[in-house]
Amino acid sequence: MVFQRCFIASGLIVFFAFGCSGGANSSTENTTQLVQETNVTQLFIEAKATQKAEDFFHQGNNLLDGQRYEDAIKAYDRAIAIKAGSPEAWINRGIGLTSLQRYKDALASYNTAIAIKPDKYEAWYNRGIALTSLQRYQDAIASYDKAIAIQPDKYEALINRGIALTKLHRYQDAIVSYDRAIAIKPDLHQAYYNKACSYALQSNLELAIENLDKAIELVPDKYKKLAKTDPDFSKVRSEKQFQELLQ
Repeated sequence: MVFQRCFIASGLIVFFAFGCSGGANSSTENTTQLVQETNVTQLFIEAKATQKAEDFFHQGNNLLDGQRYEDAIKAYDRAIAIKAGSPEAWINRGIGLTSLQRYKDALASYNTAIAIKPDKYEAWYNRGIALTSLQRYQDAIASYDKAIAIQPDKYEALINRGIALTKLHRYQDAIVSYDRAIAIKPDLHQAYYNKACSYALQSNLELAIENLDKAIELVPDKYKKLAKTDPDFSKVRSEKQFQELLQ
């Protein structure tokens, strides 16, 4: 099977905007002026902190892109120390941890992001990846289901959901998940390949070949090579039709 390993990072941290409003009442002018001056000072301090958190967040993103995962996590930690309520920083921190195969720590990071913002697609999707890596397939499916409910047009979650279902030997359910992904993106070679795997695991030679052929049409070199050694095809690999397809 082909796992949709690409992580989905969150964008800019969105913090509350600060502003002043209202005018002074003539009978309490001095008191109001003092309060306003205090508020302006506080707003200035908070704005500076917000900017600093954003700088650390951007630094973390650049480090993440450069695959400097340990340093990226440190940058996100500094952003979170200033603004702990940013789901984006927690999500991207989780991606860094997942990249280091620290799946349990990553899961905790994604869970914190979800506690802050329960409808955050990126958190549920990446949480599914961490759970799959921990071989907690049932929990991974539930996480992908949450992601799909939030953004039904995201085929990545449907592909990975199909893989988790296959790991549980729920082959027909996996095929339905791949078909939903293909309905969104008809040239989705990963979905055709994974469908072929699911059929092969059921010893369905005809449909395994049909779907593998579609994957090979889209990306010939990759899938011809992969299918030659993929253990998912062990039940059909010796068949003449299968061998001819890989020539």
